[in-house]
Amino acid sequence: MTRDPISEAHRQWVAHGWAGAADGMAMVTSVVRAQQLLMERIDAVLRPRGLTFARYEVLRLLSFSRGAAMPMSRLGSLLQVHPTSVTSAVDRLVAQGYVERVRSDEDKRVVRAVLTDAGRDAVEEATHALNRKVFETPGLPEGDVRELTDRLTGLRAGLGDV
Repeated sequence: MTRDPISEAHRQWVAHGWAGAADGMAMVTSVVRAQQLLMERIDAVLRPRGLTFARYEVLRLLSFSRGAAMPMSRLGSLLQVHPTSVTSAVDRLVAQGYVERVRSDEDKRVVRAVLTDAGRDAVEEATHALNRKVFETPGLPEGDVRELTDRLTGLRAGLGDV
């Protein structure tokens, strides 16, 4: 019988006198491991389409926005990532023909990312595949999915994210 390595780590934490931190260590390690497993599934869907999850998120966000366009600074803010990460993702999407950079007519200092028709097609196809292969079957029974999402929302809020 294979023992869960996180349960074993918890046991070791307690045995070494760190019982007060053992549950937290197991929770944090479990969340990190679950994130790795989910990213493996996401990458398996997106990689053949030439996308990463970061680039997919940019495309999806642009597709949801009015005019399928958004200032680069707003993209970073909504995605909660550093401006250089947005610039890197958009650079790759421009190279793929999925996004164009356009200076704002109102303020030439503002650069907007604009979704192209090819980008719209790519994000719709990727979303369909992600829904079918990942989001509709995330690895928990349906009722547990909502409960876990609520708990993770509480965790994020407790860590200052919301």
